[in-house]
Amino acid sequence: MLLILLVFSLTAVYIPAGTAQCAMCSINADQGIENGNTQTKGINAGVLSLLAAPFLLMGGIGILWYRKYKEPRTSNPL
Repeated sequence: MLLILLVFSLTAVYIPAGTAQCAMCSINADQGIENGNTQTKGINAGVLSLLAAPFLLMGGIGILWYRKYKEPRTSNPL
């Protein structure tokens, strides 16, 4: 059991750095910046459209949570 814990802890400590984009996307983004290419605008628009759904979902949950706990609580004297 101790050996398994040691192996898991060592693999958790050594995490190699990864890239966040595929090779084609990163090459297009780099070349777009250097050459004034318009493909970079498309990549940025795609990233923003993919990020919209999680932000809207979390914002909706936050608004519902705020509305639920904002209402005044009435206590019965009896």
